[in-house]
Amino acid sequence: MARDVSDATPITARDALVEWIAQGEKPRAAWRIGTEHEKIPFYRAGNAPVPFAGPAGIEAILAGLRTATGWEPIEDGGNLIGLFEGEGGGAVSLEPGGQFELSGALLSDVHETRAELDEHLGQTGRVAEPLGIGFLDLGMSPLWRREETPVMPKSRYRIMLGYMPKVGRLGLDMMLRTATVQVNLDFSSEADMVKKLRVSLALQPIATALFANSPFTDGRPNGFLSMRSHIWTDTDPHRTGMMPIAFEDGFGYERYVDWLLDVPMYFVKREGVYHDVAGASFRDLLAGRLAQLPGERATRSDWANHVSTVFPEVRLKRFLEMRGMDAGPRSHLLAAPAFWVGLLYDPVALDAAWDLVKGWSAEERERLRNDAPRLGLDATIAGRSAAAIARETLAIARSGLSRRGITDGLRRDETSYLDPLEEIAASGRPRARALLDLYHGSWGGSVAPAFEACALPAPEPA
Repeated sequence: MARDVSDATPITARDALVEWIAQGEKPRAAWRIGTEHEKIPFYRAGNAPVPFAGPAGIEAILAGLRTATGWEPIEDGGNLIGLFEGEGGGAVSLEPGGQFELSGALLSDVHETRAELDEHLGQTGRVAEPLGIGFLDLGMSPLWRREETPVMPKSRYRIMLGYMPKVGRLGLDMMLRTATVQVNLDFSSEADMVKKLRVSLALQPIATALFANSPFTDGRPNGFLSMRSHIWTDTDPHRTGMMPIAFEDGFGYERYVDWLLDVPMYFVKREGVYHDVAGASFRDLLAGRLAQLPGERATRSDWANHVSTVFPEVRLKRFLEMRGMDAGPRSHLLAAPAFWVGLLYDPVALDAAWDLVKGWSAEERERLRNDAPRLGLDATIAGRSAAAIARETLAIARSGLSRRGITDGLRRDETSYLDPLEEIAASGRPRARALLDLYHGSWGGSVAPAFEACALPAPEPA
Protein backbone atom coordinates (compact mmCIF):
# COMPACT_ATOMS: atom_id res chain seq x y z
CA MET A 1 0.00 0.00 0.00
CA ALA A 2 1.65 3.18 -1.18
CA ARG A 3 1.56 6.56 0.51
CA ASP A 4 -1.69 8.40 1.08
CA VAL A 5 -2.88 10.96 -1.45
CA SER A 6 -2.48 14.65 -0.56
CA ASP A 7 -5.02 16.89 -2.29
CA ALA A 8 -7.05 19.32 -0.18
CA THR A 9 -9.41 20.30 -3.02
CA PRO A 10 -12.91 20.38 -1.46
CA ILE A 11 -15.57 17.96 -2.64
CA THR A 12 -19.17 18.85 -1.88
CA ALA A 13 -21.21 16.76 -4.33
CA ARG A 14 -21.49 13.16 -5.53
CA ASP A 15 -20.80 14.24 -9.13
CA ALA A 16 -17.27 15.22 -8.17
CA LEU A 17 -16.66 11.72 -6.80
CA VAL A 18 -17.81 10.22 -10.08
CA GLU A 19 -15.63 12.64 -12.04
CA TRP A 20 -12.59 11.72 -9.95
CA ILE A 21 -12.84 8.12 -11.15
CA ALA A 22 -13.68 9.10 -14.74
CA GLN A 23 -10.49 11.16 -14.88
CA GLY A 24 -8.61 7.85 -14.93
CA GLU A 25 -9.60 7.28 -18.56
CA LYS A 26 -6.61 7.12 -20.93
CA PRO A 27 -6.29 6.57 -24.67
CA ARG A 28 -4.98 3.14 -25.55
CA ALA A 29 -1.56 4.53 -26.48
CA ALA A 30 -1.16 5.77 -22.91
CA TRP A 31 -2.11 2.51 -21.17
CA ARG A 32 0.51 1.36 -18.71
CA ILE A 33 1.22 -1.58 -16.38
CA GLY A 34 1.72 -1.25 -12.64
CA THR A 35 2.75 -4.31 -10.63
CA GLU A 36 2.73 -4.49 -6.84
CA HIS A 37 4.19 -7.39 -4.92
CA GLU A 38 4.77 -8.21 -1.27
CA LYS A 39 7.37 -10.44 0.33
CA ILE A 40 7.68 -11.62 3.92
CA PRO A 41 10.98 -10.81 5.69
CA PHE A 42 12.59 -13.27 8.13
CA TYR A 43 15.87 -13.75 9.94
CA ARG A 44 17.86 -16.50 8.26
CA ALA A 45 19.23 -17.54 11.63
CA GLY A 46 16.26 -19.08 13.40
CA ASN A 47 13.53 -18.22 10.86
CA ALA A 48 12.12 -15.52 13.15
CA PRO A 49 10.01 -12.55 12.01
CA VAL A 50 11.72 -9.19 11.57
CA PRO A 51 10.62 -6.28 13.81
CA PHE A 52 10.42 -2.72 12.61
CA ALA A 53 13.09 -1.14 14.82
CA GLY A 54 16.67 -2.00 15.61
CA PRO A 55 19.99 -2.18 13.75
CA ALA A 56 18.80 -5.23 11.79
CA GLY A 57 15.10 -4.33 11.52
CA ILE A 58 12.83 -3.35 8.70
CA GLU A 59 13.53 0.36 9.19
CA ALA A 60 17.21 -0.42 8.65
CA ILE A 61 16.37 -2.06 5.30
CA LEU A 62 14.41 1.02 4.27
CA ALA A 63 17.28 3.28 5.29
CA GLY A 64 19.69 1.20 3.24
CA LEU A 65 17.38 1.26 0.24
CA ARG A 66 17.02 5.01 0.57
CA THR A 67 20.77 5.34 0.20
CA ALA A 68 20.87 2.86 -2.68
CA THR A 69 18.02 4.38 -4.68
CA GLY A 70 17.99 8.04 -3.72
CA TRP A 71 14.20 7.82 -3.34
CA GLU A 72 12.35 10.20 -1.05
CA PRO A 73 11.34 9.07 2.46
CA ILE A 74 7.78 8.45 3.63
CA GLU A 75 7.47 9.06 7.37
CA ASP A 76 4.75 8.53 9.95
CA GLY A 77 5.24 9.78 13.50
CA GLY A 78 8.97 10.17 12.95
CA ASN A 79 9.35 6.60 11.63
CA LEU A 80 10.65 5.82 8.16
CA ILE A 81 7.83 3.66 6.79
CA GLY A 82 8.42 3.84 3.03
CA LEU A 83 10.13 5.41 0.03
CA PHE A 84 8.87 6.91 -3.22
CA GLU A 85 10.59 7.65 -6.50
CA GLY A 86 8.47 10.54 -7.72
CA GLU A 87 5.49 11.20 -10.00
CA GLY A 88 4.68 8.06 -11.97
CA GLY A 89 7.55 6.19 -10.35
CA GLY A 90 7.75 3.35 -7.90
CA ALA A 91 7.38 3.21 -4.15
CA VAL A 92 8.38 0.87 -1.35
CA SER A 93 5.97 0.51 1.54
CA LEU A 94 5.14 -1.75 4.45
CA GLU A 95 2.07 -3.86 5.05
CA PRO A 96 0.91 -4.17 8.68
CA GLY A 97 2.93 -7.28 9.54
CA GLY A 98 6.12 -6.04 7.92
CA GLN A 99 5.45 -7.43 4.46
CA PHE A 100 7.82 -5.53 2.21
CA GLU A 101 6.05 -4.16 -0.87
CA LEU A 102 7.23 -2.72 -4.15
CA SER A 103 4.55 -0.64 -5.83
CA GLY A 104 6.00 -0.54 -9.30
CA ALA A 105 6.24 2.40 -11.65
CA LEU A 106 3.89 2.85 -14.60
CA LEU A 107 5.58 0.83 -17.34
CA SER A 108 4.89 0.09 -21.00
CA ASP A 109 5.41 -3.68 -21.12
CA VAL A 110 6.27 -6.78 -19.12
CA HIS A 111 9.92 -6.64 -20.19
CA GLU A 112 10.18 -3.33 -18.34
CA THR A 113 8.46 -4.96 -15.37
CA ARG A 114 11.15 -7.67 -15.41
CA ALA A 115 13.92 -5.07 -15.36
CA GLU A 116 12.23 -3.18 -12.53
CA LEU A 117 11.70 -6.35 -10.50
CA ASP A 118 15.28 -7.51 -10.93
CA GLU A 119 16.66 -4.12 -9.97
CA HIS A 120 14.47 -4.05 -6.85
CA LEU A 121 15.32 -7.62 -5.79
CA GLY A 122 18.99 -6.93 -6.35
CA GLN A 123 18.98 -3.70 -4.34
CA THR A 124 16.88 -5.15 -1.54
CA GLY A 125 18.98 -8.31 -1.36
CA ARG A 126 22.23 -6.36 -1.13
CA VAL A 127 20.84 -4.30 1.76
CA ALA A 128 19.16 -7.17 3.62
CA GLU A 129 21.81 -9.86 3.28
CA PRO A 130 24.38 -8.25 5.64
CA LEU A 131 21.56 -7.89 8.18
CA GLY A 132 20.87 -11.62 8.01
CA ILE A 133 17.43 -11.06 6.49
CA GLY A 134 15.76 -13.02 3.70
CA PHE A 135 12.33 -12.79 2.08
CA LEU A 136 9.77 -15.55 1.64
CA ASP A 137 8.00 -15.86 -1.71
CA LEU A 138 4.85 -17.37 -0.17
CA GLY A 139 1.32 -15.99 0.01
CA MET A 140 1.19 -16.35 3.80
CA SER A 141 3.76 -16.61 6.57
CA PRO A 142 3.98 -20.37 7.22
CA LEU A 143 5.17 -20.54 10.81
CA TRP A 144 4.55 -17.59 13.14
CA ARG A 145 1.32 -17.21 15.02
CA ARG A 146 -0.58 -13.97 14.64
CA GLU A 147 0.54 -12.74 18.07
CA GLU A 148 4.18 -13.43 17.15
CA THR A 149 4.00 -11.21 14.09
CA PRO A 150 5.39 -7.68 14.57
CA VAL A 151 3.11 -4.73 13.83
CA MET A 152 4.42 -1.80 11.82
CA PRO A 153 4.10 1.73 13.31
CA LYS A 154 1.71 3.18 10.71
CA SER A 155 -1.16 5.23 12.08
CA ARG A 156 -3.77 4.02 9.60
CA TYR A 157 -2.95 0.43 10.50
CA ARG A 158 -3.62 1.02 14.19
CA ILE A 159 -7.14 2.13 13.26
CA MET A 160 -7.69 -0.84 10.96
CA LEU A 161 -6.33 -3.32 13.50
CA GLY A 162 -8.87 -2.09 16.01
CA TYR A 163 -11.77 -2.24 13.55
CA MET A 164 -11.12 -5.53 11.74
CA PRO A 165 -12.19 -7.90 14.56
CA LYS A 166 -15.60 -6.21 14.60
CA VAL A 167 -16.43 -7.15 11.02
CA GLY A 168 -14.85 -10.58 10.43
CA ARG A 169 -12.86 -13.36 12.04
CA LEU A 170 -9.82 -13.31 9.75
CA GLY A 171 -9.15 -9.64 9.03
CA LEU A 172 -6.12 -9.49 11.31
CA ASP A 173 -4.62 -12.50 9.54
CA MET A 174 -5.15 -10.72 6.23
CA MET A 175 -3.33 -7.65 7.50
CA LEU A 176 -0.49 -9.29 9.35
CA ARG A 177 0.28 -12.58 7.65
CA THR A 178 -0.58 -12.57 3.94
CA ALA A 179 1.26 -11.45 0.82
CA THR A 180 0.01 -10.85 -2.70
CA VAL A 181 0.98 -9.77 -6.19
CA GLN A 182 -1.36 -7.24 -7.82
CA VAL A 183 -1.56 -5.84 -11.34
CA ASN A 184 -2.89 -2.36 -12.15
CA LEU A 185 -4.23 -1.67 -15.64
CA ASP A 186 -5.89 1.22 -17.46
CA PHE A 187 -9.19 1.74 -19.29
CA SER A 188 -10.18 4.15 -22.05
CA SER A 189 -13.85 4.80 -21.30
CA GLU A 190 -16.68 3.85 -18.96
CA ALA A 191 -17.75 1.02 -21.28
CA ASP A 192 -14.17 -0.25 -21.52
CA MET A 193 -13.86 -0.15 -17.74
CA VAL A 194 -17.09 -2.11 -17.26
CA LYS A 195 -16.10 -4.84 -19.71
CA LYS A 196 -12.61 -5.22 -18.23
CA LEU A 197 -13.98 -5.20 -14.70
CA ARG A 198 -16.52 -7.92 -15.47
CA VAL A 199 -14.01 -10.15 -17.26
CA SER A 200 -11.36 -9.78 -14.57
CA LEU A 201 -13.81 -10.28 -11.70
CA ALA A 202 -15.17 -13.46 -13.26
CA LEU A 203 -11.66 -14.82 -13.90
CA GLN A 204 -10.12 -13.77 -10.61
CA PRO A 205 -10.79 -17.20 -9.00
CA ILE A 206 -9.03 -18.84 -11.96
CA ALA A 207 -6.00 -16.66 -11.20
CA THR A 208 -6.33 -17.60 -7.52
CA ALA A 209 -6.12 -21.28 -8.48
CA LEU A 210 -3.16 -20.78 -10.83
CA PHE A 211 -1.16 -18.71 -8.31
CA ALA A 212 -2.17 -20.69 -5.18
CA ASN A 213 0.85 -20.55 -2.88
CA SER A 214 -0.22 -20.36 0.77
CA PRO A 215 -0.87 -23.89 2.09
CA PHE A 216 0.75 -23.48 5.54
CA THR A 217 -0.30 -21.64 8.70
CA ASP A 218 1.13 -21.93 12.22
CA GLY A 219 3.67 -24.50 11.09
CA ARG A 220 1.33 -27.00 9.42
CA PRO A 221 -0.99 -27.44 6.42
CA ASN A 222 -4.08 -25.26 6.75
CA GLY A 223 -6.42 -27.23 4.49
CA PHE A 224 -6.25 -24.74 1.62
CA LEU A 225 -4.07 -24.18 -1.42
CA SER A 226 -4.57 -20.42 -1.12
CA MET A 227 -5.27 -19.64 2.51
CA ARG A 228 -4.61 -16.00 1.64
CA SER A 229 -7.59 -15.98 -0.69
CA HIS A 230 -9.81 -17.83 1.78
CA ILE A 231 -8.99 -15.29 4.49
CA TRP A 232 -10.64 -12.57 2.40
CA THR A 233 -13.97 -14.43 2.60
CA ASP A 234 -14.15 -13.70 6.34
CA THR A 235 -12.54 -10.27 6.59
CA ASP A 236 -15.18 -7.57 6.05
CA PRO A 237 -18.20 -8.32 3.85
CA HIS A 238 -18.92 -4.61 3.31
CA ARG A 239 -15.74 -4.03 1.31
CA THR A 240 -14.64 -7.40 -0.12
CA GLY A 241 -15.77 -10.08 -2.54
CA MET A 242 -16.89 -10.49 -6.14
CA MET A 243 -18.90 -7.24 -6.34
CA PRO A 244 -22.02 -8.65 -8.07
CA ILE A 245 -23.30 -5.14 -8.81
CA ALA A 246 -20.64 -4.91 -11.53
CA PHE A 247 -22.65 -7.38 -13.62
CA GLU A 248 -26.00 -5.62 -13.23
CA ASP A 249 -27.53 -3.67 -16.10
CA GLY A 250 -26.61 0.00 -15.95
CA PHE A 251 -23.44 -0.49 -13.92
CA GLY A 252 -20.82 2.23 -14.38
CA TYR A 253 -19.00 4.96 -12.51
CA GLU A 254 -22.11 6.22 -10.72
CA ARG A 255 -23.21 2.83 -9.43
CA TYR A 256 -19.68 2.13 -8.22
CA VAL A 257 -19.53 5.46 -6.38
CA ASP A 258 -22.86 4.68 -4.70
CA TRP A 259 -21.45 1.34 -3.56
CA LEU A 260 -18.33 3.07 -2.22
CA LEU A 261 -20.43 5.59 -0.32
CA ASP A 262 -22.11 2.71 1.51
CA VAL A 263 -18.77 1.23 2.62
CA PRO A 264 -17.92 2.38 6.17
CA MET A 265 -14.88 4.62 6.52
CA TYR A 266 -11.70 3.87 8.48
CA PHE A 267 -10.09 7.27 9.01
CA VAL A 268 -9.87 10.94 8.04
CA LYS A 269 -6.40 12.45 7.76
CA ARG A 270 -5.85 16.09 8.70
CA GLU A 271 -2.43 17.77 8.93
CA GLY A 272 -0.69 14.40 9.20
CA VAL A 273 -2.99 13.11 11.94
CA TYR A 274 -5.20 10.07 11.34
CA HIS A 275 -8.57 10.52 13.02
CA ASP A 276 -10.34 7.26 13.80
CA VAL A 277 -13.83 7.39 12.27
CA ALA A 278 -14.14 3.63 11.73
CA GLY A 279 -17.68 2.69 10.81
CA ALA A 280 -18.73 6.24 9.88
CA SER A 281 -20.30 7.19 6.55
CA PHE A 282 -18.50 9.13 3.82
CA ARG A 283 -21.89 10.65 3.03
CA ASP A 284 -21.76 12.42 6.40
CA LEU A 285 -18.28 13.78 5.68
CA LEU A 286 -19.48 14.95 2.27
CA ALA A 287 -22.32 16.83 3.97
CA GLY A 288 -20.13 18.23 6.77
CA ARG A 289 -21.95 16.37 9.51
CA LEU A 290 -19.42 13.72 10.52
CA ALA A 291 -19.93 13.31 14.27
CA GLN A 292 -16.26 12.62 15.01
CA LEU A 293 -15.07 15.77 13.16
CA PRO A 294 -17.85 18.37 13.31
CA GLY A 295 -17.71 20.84 10.47
CA GLU A 296 -15.05 19.03 8.43
CA ARG A 297 -15.88 18.64 4.75
CA ALA A 298 -14.61 16.05 2.31
CA THR A 299 -11.55 16.65 0.14
CA ARG A 300 -10.18 14.78 -2.86
CA SER A 301 -7.59 13.24 -0.52
CA ASP A 302 -10.35 11.88 1.69
CA TRP A 303 -12.06 10.29 -1.30
CA ALA A 304 -8.87 8.81 -2.75
CA ASN A 305 -7.92 7.38 0.63
CA HIS A 306 -11.41 5.97 1.17
CA VAL A 307 -11.35 4.29 -2.24
CA SER A 308 -8.05 2.66 -1.23
CA THR A 309 -9.73 1.01 1.78
CA VAL A 310 -12.17 -1.16 -0.18
CA PHE A 311 -10.91 -4.61 -1.13
CA PRO A 312 -13.04 -6.40 -3.74
CA GLU A 313 -11.33 -9.03 -5.87
CA VAL A 314 -10.88 -6.32 -8.51
CA ARG A 315 -10.72 -2.73 -7.28
CA LEU A 316 -11.58 0.30 -9.39
CA LYS A 317 -9.65 3.45 -8.57
CA ARG A 318 -8.53 5.49 -11.54
CA PHE A 319 -7.30 2.17 -12.87
CA LEU A 320 -8.30 -1.46 -12.35
CA GLU A 321 -6.41 -3.48 -9.76
CA MET A 322 -6.29 -7.30 -9.99
CA ARG A 323 -6.24 -8.60 -6.41
CA GLY A 324 -6.85 -12.36 -6.46
CA MET A 325 -3.32 -13.78 -6.57
CA ASP A 326 -0.90 -15.09 -3.96
CA ALA A 327 2.62 -13.71 -3.95
CA GLY A 328 5.14 -16.13 -5.37
CA PRO A 329 8.57 -16.67 -6.89
CA ARG A 330 10.06 -14.33 -9.45
CA SER A 331 8.53 -16.18 -12.38
CA HIS A 332 5.04 -15.75 -10.89
CA LEU A 333 5.61 -12.05 -10.24
CA LEU A 334 6.22 -11.65 -13.97
CA ALA A 335 3.49 -14.05 -15.06
CA ALA A 336 0.87 -11.98 -13.24
CA PRO A 337 1.11 -8.83 -15.39
CA ALA A 338 1.58 -10.94 -18.54
CA PHE A 339 -1.63 -12.86 -17.82
CA TRP A 340 -3.81 -9.81 -17.29
CA VAL A 341 -2.22 -7.65 -20.01
CA GLY A 342 -2.73 -10.45 -22.52
CA LEU A 343 -6.40 -10.71 -21.59
CA LEU A 344 -7.35 -7.07 -21.13
CA TYR A 345 -5.11 -4.93 -23.35
CA ASP A 346 -5.86 -6.67 -26.66
CA PRO A 347 -9.42 -6.09 -27.93
CA VAL A 348 -9.71 -9.49 -29.62
CA ALA A 349 -8.56 -11.24 -26.45
CA LEU A 350 -10.90 -9.17 -24.30
CA ASP A 351 -13.85 -10.13 -26.51
CA ALA A 352 -12.87 -13.80 -26.32
CA ALA A 353 -12.51 -13.67 -22.54
CA TRP A 354 -15.94 -12.02 -22.24
CA ASP A 355 -17.46 -14.74 -24.42
CA LEU A 356 -15.95 -17.30 -22.05
CA VAL A 357 -17.44 -15.85 -18.86
CA LYS A 358 -20.56 -13.92 -19.85
CA GLY A 359 -22.91 -16.86 -19.33
CA TRP A 360 -21.87 -17.49 -15.73
CA SER A 361 -24.44 -16.56 -13.11
CA ALA A 362 -23.70 -14.60 -9.95
CA GLU A 363 -24.23 -17.78 -7.93
CA GLU A 364 -21.76 -19.72 -10.10
CA ARG A 365 -19.15 -16.98 -9.85
CA GLU A 366 -19.53 -16.86 -6.08
CA ARG A 367 -19.26 -20.63 -5.75
CA LEU A 368 -16.10 -20.69 -7.83
CA ARG A 369 -14.62 -17.88 -5.76
CA ASN A 370 -15.30 -19.85 -2.55
CA ASP A 371 -14.06 -23.18 -3.95
CA ALA A 372 -10.86 -22.02 -5.67
CA PRO A 373 -8.84 -21.38 -2.46
CA ARG A 374 -9.48 -24.95 -1.29
CA LEU A 375 -9.75 -26.97 -4.51
CA GLY A 376 -7.56 -24.92 -6.81
CA LEU A 377 -7.80 -26.07 -10.42
CA ASP A 378 -10.11 -28.93 -9.39
CA ALA A 379 -12.92 -26.43 -8.72
CA THR A 380 -15.68 -26.30 -11.31
CA ILE A 381 -18.04 -23.78 -12.87
CA ALA A 382 -20.77 -24.28 -15.47
CA GLY A 383 -19.82 -27.94 -15.81
CA ARG A 384 -16.14 -27.29 -16.54
CA SER A 385 -13.06 -27.61 -14.38
CA ALA A 386 -11.05 -24.56 -13.40
CA ALA A 387 -8.06 -26.30 -15.03
CA ALA A 388 -9.83 -26.45 -18.40
CA ILE A 389 -10.89 -22.81 -18.11
CA ALA A 390 -7.37 -21.83 -17.08
CA ARG A 391 -5.94 -23.51 -20.19
CA GLU A 392 -8.42 -21.71 -22.44
CA THR A 393 -7.84 -18.40 -20.66
CA LEU A 394 -4.08 -18.74 -20.99
CA ALA A 395 -4.42 -19.46 -24.71
CA ILE A 396 -6.43 -16.25 -25.05
CA ALA A 397 -3.83 -14.31 -23.05
CA ARG A 398 -1.01 -15.75 -25.14
CA SER A 399 -2.73 -14.69 -28.35
CA GLY A 400 -3.25 -11.20 -26.94
CA LEU A 401 0.40 -10.83 -26.00
CA SER A 402 1.48 -12.21 -29.36
CA ARG A 403 -0.58 -9.59 -31.18
CA ARG A 404 1.03 -6.88 -29.03
CA GLY A 405 4.32 -8.03 -30.52
CA ILE A 406 6.48 -6.19 -28.00
CA THR A 407 9.96 -7.70 -27.85
CA ASP A 408 13.00 -7.29 -25.63
CA GLY A 409 16.62 -6.89 -26.69
CA LEU A 410 16.79 -10.59 -27.56
CA ARG A 411 13.65 -10.34 -29.73
CA ARG A 412 11.55 -12.31 -27.24
CA ASP A 413 7.94 -11.23 -26.92
CA GLU A 414 5.90 -11.18 -23.72
CA THR A 415 4.36 -14.64 -24.21
CA SER A 416 7.30 -16.41 -22.54
CA TYR A 417 6.23 -15.02 -19.16
CA LEU A 418 3.13 -17.25 -19.32
CA ASP A 419 5.19 -20.46 -19.47
CA PRO A 420 5.06 -21.25 -15.72
CA LEU A 421 1.28 -20.76 -15.63
CA GLU A 422 0.79 -23.00 -18.64
CA GLU A 423 2.80 -25.72 -16.91
CA ILE A 424 0.58 -25.39 -13.85
CA ALA A 425 -2.62 -25.47 -15.91
CA ALA A 426 -1.43 -28.52 -17.87
CA SER A 427 -0.58 -30.47 -14.71
CA GLY A 428 -3.42 -29.12 -12.58
CA ARG A 429 -0.89 -28.57 -9.81
CA PRO A 430 -0.24 -25.05 -8.51
CA ARG A 431 2.85 -24.43 -6.43
CA ALA A 432 0.92 -25.06 -3.20
CA ARG A 433 0.44 -28.73 -4.13
CA ALA A 434 4.15 -29.14 -4.80
CA LEU A 435 4.94 -27.60 -1.41
CA LEU A 436 2.49 -29.91 0.34
CA ASP A 437 4.18 -32.90 -1.32
CA LEU A 438 7.51 -31.69 0.05
CA TYR A 439 6.01 -31.20 3.53
CA HIS A 440 4.67 -34.75 3.58
CA GLY A 441 7.84 -36.10 1.96
CA SER A 442 11.41 -34.85 2.20
CA TRP A 443 10.57 -32.03 4.63
CA GLY A 444 9.47 -34.60 7.20
CA GLY A 445 6.34 -32.78 8.35
CA SER A 446 8.12 -29.48 9.01
CA VAL A 447 7.76 -26.07 7.37
CA ALA A 448 11.28 -25.05 8.42
CA PRO A 449 12.75 -26.07 5.02
CA ALA A 450 10.43 -23.54 3.36
CA PHE A 451 12.63 -20.74 4.67
CA GLU A 452 15.33 -21.95 2.30
CA ALA A 453 13.26 -23.45 -0.51
CA CYS A 454 10.88 -20.49 -0.70
CA ALA A 455 13.27 -17.58 -0.22
CA LEU A 456 13.42 -15.13 -3.09
CA PRO A 457 16.71 -15.77 -4.91
CA ALA A 458 18.95 -13.33 -6.69
CA PRO A 459 17.50 -12.26 -10.04
CA GLU A 460 17.80 -14.81 -12.82
CA PRO A 461 19.85 -13.92 -15.90
CA ALA A 462 17.93 -12.05 -18.60
